[in-house]
Amino acid sequence: MLMPKRVKYRKAHRGRRKGNAKRGSSVAFGEFGLKALEPSWVTSRQIEACRVALSRHMKRDGRVWIRIFPDKPVSKKPLETRMGKGKGAPEFWVAVVKPGRILFEVSGVTKQAANDALRLCSHKLPIKTKVVSRPDIE
Repeated sequence: MLMPKRVKYRKAHRGRRKGNAKRGSSVAFGEFGLKALEPSWVTSRQIEACRVALSRHMKRDGRVWIRIFPDKPVSKKPLETRMGKGKGAPEFWVAVVKPGRILFEVSGVTKQAANDALRLCSHKLPIKTKVVSRPDIE
């Protein structure tokens, strides 16, 4: 599972997810990419499930880039615990995704194979996405 080696603060505020992605909104490394259309938190487990789905579908041909990293800790209090007594311990890590962000990129495979692989990947995510390609590829 992806997570930072170390962080400045162990617990983070929830924050807001309004607005569009400021950067990371164009295909930079590969030929085809998966673009987010909604704001959401994507957990490290979901990112890993996508990575596995992509590499298995492409039968380890081509190359995969993961353009998001889960650097935000999400804390939870134990079940059946009364209110108060501070904030819970960090449970899992998420990447904050805003609309327009490229999540994954692939290259070295045909357009059809990339489309199929990225569509499979999108089923593992909690948001609407679309497959995009580099402008100079088309």
